[in-house]
Amino acid sequence: MKCSCWLLFLLSILNTVSYSQSAYPLLPDALTFSDGKKVTTTNQWQARREEILKIFRSEMYGTSPGRPKNIRFETFDIEKNALGGKATRKQISIHITENGREAKFDLLVYIPNKAQHPVPAIIGLNFIGNQAINADPGIKLTEAWVENSKMFPCSVNGKATDACRGVNAKQWQVDRILDAGFALATMYREEIASDRKEEMFKTGVHPLYPELQNREDNFGTVAAWAWALSRGMDYLETDKDINSKKVAVFGFSRLGKAALWAGANDSRFALVISNESGAGGAKLFHRGIGENIRRLNTVFPHWYAKSFRKYMDKDTLLPFDQHFIVDLIAPRPVYIASAEGDKGSDPAGEFSTALESDKVYRFLKNDGLPVKEIPGLNQPVMGQIGYHIREGGHDVTSFDWKQFLIFSNLRLQK
Repeated sequence: MKCSCWLLFLLSILNTVSYSQSAYPLLPDALTFSDGKKVTTTNQWQARREEILKIFRSEMYGTSPGRPKNIRFETFDIEKNALGGKATRKQISIHITENGREAKFDLLVYIPNKAQHPVPAIIGLNFIGNQAINADPGIKLTEAWVENSKMFPCSVNGKATDACRGVNAKQWQVDRILDAGFALATMYREEIASDRKEEMFKTGVHPLYPELQNREDNFGTVAAWAWALSRGMDYLETDKDINSKKVAVFGFSRLGKAALWAGANDSRFALVISNESGAGGAKLFHRGIGENIRRLNTVFPHWYAKSFRKYMDKDTLLPFDQHFIVDLIAPRPVYIASAEGDKGSDPAGEFSTALESDKVYRFLKNDGLPVKEIPGLNQPVMGQIGYHIREGGHDVTSFDWKQFLIFSNLRLQK
């Protein structure tokens, strides 16, 4: 009986609400070079930052191509009175040609008509197709494969139908975003890189770069999604209605993993929002809790580089961890959101990442995370690092969007 009680006690310590570095003695330090030298100046931090980027590219996310030389934006729709006159809707096909092959994916943009232009923007990938984020009949139905599931029973033989319009609108609070003065831009993940194992690396942007596949640091799917977000940013820089200096990149779940990696690689994103991105996103692997490296590499073998597989069953021994991703974003603002019922994403592990990254933000003379203990439910905290844990499960809710928009307005106005 005593052993059982002590085991429960130890487990409670692992899941405590206070997260000092001593709780994870093997957690790698972002402010120490791989050779053991300490980072003491901002110039040294830039060198250390490059070192961390190389580690992630070789050991986890894989190597991505640079900005394509042959990229073209084809605006095929402009509707100035969309959503009852609230917004201007633009739809743009992004064409990329490399190695004699072409890939195309569509960007949907809503711009608030009443706000003073140019406006700040939020860009993110979606799960079911652009037509799913709003019931607007003017949105082009995706031509890519669309799942038919219990949650989204709308496609026929993998093709989107009109029944798919607005089926994911609850997670995309378009009216709220526009009312807050932000434009919204989104793209469909499946048009960029397939999330199906049977189609992995065969569709979207992957066939453009065959030389990046037969190698250990191959161009994985999360990296492809992140790379496409930067291509969306390439377009936003050309749109006079958008303030491209104030663009936030957003993602939920696996697409939150992509948003973090996009923000780490592309400093043009002024702010990064991670909603329940979990393992391979905002949670620490070193805690050994929640979704682990083995599951990521077996259930989703296309997400990360082949090199990441050597770390299966070594979550607590990694020579890097996800606080490094947030450190790569520093000193730009980042918001990490968790949900109490989302055990797979390990809310405590997501908070631990925010707290550990506070050290780098403060090293860079920033206010970082304003607390040392995880806040109560539905009690957001907002420094240069923002965080909340809300009631409920794996989702994007009205509560989440309220905090994201408050945070974005606060931090992008600085």
